Amino acid sequence: MIMANWITRTLRRLKLSEQPPVVAVLRLNGTIGVSGGLRPGLTMSALAGPISRLLADKTIAAAALVINSPGGSPVQAALIHDRVRLLAREKGIKVMTFAEDVAASGGYMLALAGDEIYAHANSIVGSLGVVSAGFGFDKLMEKIGVERRVHTSGERKAMLDPFQPEQPRDVAHLEALQKEVHETFKTMVKERRAGKLKGEESDLFSGAFWTGAKAQEFGLVDGLGDLFAVARAKFGTKVEFRVVTQRRSWFGWGGPSSRHADGAPERAQWAHDLIVAIEDRALWSRFGL
Repeated sequence: MIMANWITRTLRRLKLSEQPPVVAVLRLNGTIGVSGGLRPGLTMSALAGPISRLLADKTIAAAALVINSPGGSPVQAALIHDRVRLLAREKGIKVMTFAEDVAASGGYMLALAGDEIYAHANSIVGSLGVVSAGFGFDKLMEKIGVERRVHTSGERKAMLDPFQPEQPRDVAHLEALQKEVHETFKTMVKERRAGKLKGEESDLFSGAFWTGAKAQEFGLVDGLGDLFAVARAKFGTKVEFRVVTQRRSWFGWGGPSSRHADGAPERAQWAHDLIVAIEDRALWSRFGL
């Protein structure tokens, strides 16, 4: 009986040793942050489950994030980055990140979750800065004879209202916030890429972006290559990929009956979704995409 159990355990170990190495893969496509319509953005609430599944199996050879994002919310990007790093440390799993068309701004923050970062030679990488953009409609309102009525409790509650003239004091306040967020971003880059960055800070953190090849020269990425090529080079030609998918309903994240707290259907917010779509398009088009 003892001999039979020993044989069984030995055969099980041999069988496990014959299994090809596995790389778990999660794709992060799109702008970062809460979006609208049928094209939701990348958020922590949407990705908590997929990230947990990505890093659930300690026996995998590595985990990979394949990133195609022009950026968006710095908070959501940081939350996603931190969750990946936390689980990777707890499980002892190596994480590799791969930039496809673009990993810029918050998209690069996602890439920083990797122990190693890779990009295609022609990927767009960088944009290590902070931007805030919007529209000003005050002159249009005046031209068409429409009056904007805003009543607040708190003198600055309506600051930067796009339907009112921009005030220097409000702009200065926004710029101070941007500087604070930028410093946090810079600290994250320096910590995650410690000993690898090359070049002047004034260049690296100017908000400029580069090709993957140039980003490698700056030390922003570790090498050039895609997931398939890098994984085969590291783990052999028998490596297999286990793709983790995000679970969605047929009609988007919330389904056709999804509603806001006030009972208004999300699909009825066509104006909001239109603005979101324009801003989303603007983010991508900044990088020629």
